[in-house]
Amino acid sequence: MKYRITHTTLYSYSQPVGLCQNEARLQPRNFWRQHCDYSRFDINPIPVDFYEQIDCFGNRVTYFTIQQPHTQLTVTAISEVTIFPNQNTPGLFNQMTWEQVRNLLRETPFQGQAQSQQGQIQFQNRDQPPELMDATQYLLDSPMVTVTPELAGYAQPSFRPNRMLIDVVHDLMGRIYQDFIYDPTFTTIATPLSDVLSHRRGVCQDFAHLAIGCLRAYGIAARYISGYIETLPAPGMQRLVGADASHAWFSVYIPGTGWLDFDPTNNTVPLDQHITLAWGRDYSDVTPLKGIAFGGGQHSLSVSVDVLRLE
Repeated sequence: MKYRITHTTLYSYSQPVGLCQNEARLQPRNFWRQHCDYSRFDINPIPVDFYEQIDCFGNRVTYFTIQQPHTQLTVTAISEVTIFPNQNTPGLFNQMTWEQVRNLLRETPFQGQAQSQQGQIQFQNRDQPPELMDATQYLLDSPMVTVTPELAGYAQPSFRPNRMLIDVVHDLMGRIYQDFIYDPTFTTIATPLSDVLSHRRGVCQDFAHLAIGCLRAYGIAARYISGYIETLPAPGMQRLVGADASHAWFSVYIPGTGWLDFDPTNNTVPLDQHITLAWGRDYSDVTPLKGIAFGGGQHSLSVSVDVLRLE
């Protein structure tokens, strides 16, 4: 399946901005489930500094600086992506209980854990699979997801003794879908997860954070995924260009199999309609566009996303 994604962000300022420095994670990743065939930026005003690199999570990051005065900034990322069929065998997911996975992760040293020996850095337990060691960083609290007794309490009905991990996660995803109301007016980026849990409402970002916190509370590695989802018009209705939006879901590490994605907003396992941009510990690691502007006064923000299936 092939898609073209056009993501446009427009900042409008009440006063001129003399200088801005920006960081974008708007180019889709390459991994076993997808390949980014093409990607480019259209930025106005034209930046004087523009370069790309890979962050510590393997995401593509673009940095750019604009030094001329401006009252509007438009950043458009255009990408074409191929999504491959899911090649994982469902039966492979049912081989380990959540307690077995928890215990295995407990026995694995954290990624980058090291000791000094004769002036050199020696990494511990080199025999551990790199993917298993990498997964341990997703066990810890992160800036926007802190494990609390309330999160553990909400998750507890899903974590029945000796239950297969894949069944635990499916049950947790379904409960979040049933128990929480999708309400884009209730939360902002700064809304605490405790408010989402107590009021039982939020958006895709909140539901992903909620699931991640619940899983980490029981020693299961979980990470945050940012990306897009194809939305189809109702029968007989014309497709609206630019009416899509960014999306978020979460992923769980299953030893011997790898990472498996879950979308609690839609109660589904992402397959060929989910396009991955970036992943990290939570939203703060994968913010699509952020930066610092000097001047500008008050500002407004508008975002347009178009996910087009290419026949």
